[in-house]
Parts: sequence; C-alpha cells; structure tokens
Amino acid sequence: MYSDKLKIFSGSSNPKLAERISNELGVPLGQVKLSRFKCGEIYCCYEETIRNCDVFLVQTFSHPINEQFMELLVMMDAAKRASAKTINLVIPYYGYSRQERKAAPREPISAKLVADLLNAAGADRVITIDLHAPAIQGFFNIPVDHLTALDLLSAHIKKKEIDDLIVVSPDAGGVTRAENLANVLEAPIAMMFKKRYAHNEAVVTHVIGDVKGKTPVIFEDLIDTGTTIVNVVEGLKERGANDVFICATHPVFSGPALQRLDHPNIREVVITDSIAIPDDHSSRFQVLSVAGLLSNAIRIIKDGGSISSLFKYGGV
Repeated sequence: MYSDKLKIFSGSSNPKLAERISNELGVPLGQVKLSRFKCGEIYCCYEETIRNCDVFLVQTFSHPINEQFMELLVMMDAAKRASAKTINLVIPYYGYSRQERKAAPREPISAKLVADLLNAAGADRVITIDLHAPAIQGFFNIPVDHLTALDLLSAHIKKKEIDDLIVVSPDAGGVTRAENLANVLEAPIAMMFKKRYAHNEAVVTHVIGDVKGKTPVIFEDLIDTGTTIVNVVEGLKERGANDVFICATHPVFSGPALQRLDHPNIREVVITDSIAIPDDHSSRFQVLSVAGLLSNAIRIIKDGGSISSLFKYGGV
C-alpha cells in the first residue's frame, strides 16, 4: 500500500500490537536489533536503511517503565543518526501521566519531564491514546495526536444490550470521561467520592446518584493495582447495585491486579491491548485491539486528512 519510505519498528514493550498495526497498514514490520550489554545498557541497531524515511516507533510505557522509556530514547537517537526523515512515536500508554501537576510541595511534574526528554531526543510527532490528563498535550512543542478508545469500548458495551445500565465515575476527576460514555450509551450517570490514604489506596465515602438495582459501568483511563476499583465495586454492591462492568483503556496491572480484578462482583473487565497482558488471564477479561485506531491515524498522517474523523462521538 505504501512506498518503502514508511517504516514501522517495534520496541520491546508490545511487539504483538506493533505487528497488528503493520498488518493493518500492509507494511512489513521493520527489522531492528535490540539487546542489552552485560551491565544493563541498551543497544539498538536498525537492520535496514531508514535514510529519508518516515519512521514510526511503537513503544508503550509498560512495566518496567523506565527500561521501556530509555529503550525508546536509544531507538530515537539511532534513527536520527541514521538520517530518518521524521521520527514519529506511537505511545499507546503514556507513562508518568498521573504526575502531570504538583499535588504537594516539592513534587516533580514528571509528565512534563518525559515530554521534554522526548522533544530533546528528536521526536517529530507523538501518537497516544487516552492521556490521564489531556492537558499533557501542551507539554510538547510538536504535534500530538491524542486518540481515544471511547468508541471501541462503548461499542462493546452496547452489544450487551443492558436495560438497567448506569455509568459510574469512580471519582470527581473522572466525571468528564464518564459523562462522555454516558452520552454515547444514552444512560444516566452517578459519581462516587473517595478518601485517598495513599497512592493506589482509596475508600468510597459517598455516592451521588441512585445505583440500587442497576448495572454499573465504570470507565477509567487506566487500572493500576486494581485496589481502588475493587473498593468501588464493593461500595456499589453495598448500595444495592448489580454486578459491575469495568472499562479501561490501559491495563497497567501492577502486582496481583489480574487476580484482584477476578472478583465475583465484576461481570467483565473490558480493556485494550495498549499494554500487553499475560495470555493466561481469566475469561472475565475482554481485550479489544487498538491496532485499527492507531493504523488509521498513521494512514491519515501519511495521506492527509483529519484525525477527528476517527471518532464517531468526537475526540478528546
């Protein structure tokens, strides 16, 4: 479909997703050697010419995030020194996005630091999905194509034909996200208030909205340890709700999150492959691919057009 001036390469974080993107575009996945020296330093060598090519590097910031981030920087430097025409970063999950502001004195704004490092390393464009805070786009001095998995996730829920559905925001920060899903599903919305004792630890204190006898759908941008989600689910059950559907774009899944979310009061956990998860997961987990969304974005970048055309219900 495309000339040999379009090159797609995968980092170590999610090669299956990179392969799916390449297949969608009809472009073979580029050959790159990635290895580690005995001391742990990262080595990268492109095994084909990329001179004057538009290079797309697919690397999500999954665990171990610092390793994946440094690998991407090394891949960018190698591409720049190999005379790539443009270096485009496909980062389905943008790590450090929860540190996008100072919530307490003497804290860093790590999301800005990551953006500065990517800018300095020579990125020409970033493609990402469902940032924790959309304002992170402004941390870059280059184009950022901010995609959303809303259409993908909502279409899956619509197929369930749930009559008593209610969309629940697990906290005040997720209200806009929940409102977007509620508008798509034409469903009522409820909101929960939590008291947070530490990172990834929160307890539900209040619920605004009637959830009794209804089937809640919770829409999050990411799930990390799963502790907060389980507390929210149990809080909804205490208030008379039915078993819960969980929707999240990014399955960060730290520690025993997979086991924790295999909860009797969770009917289904609907996630995307923005981050790879083990193949031996419970049938409770439904994984939807964002390869089509990302490949269409790459196609528009190459051929021209509007990224917003990818979103049936509008972008983010």
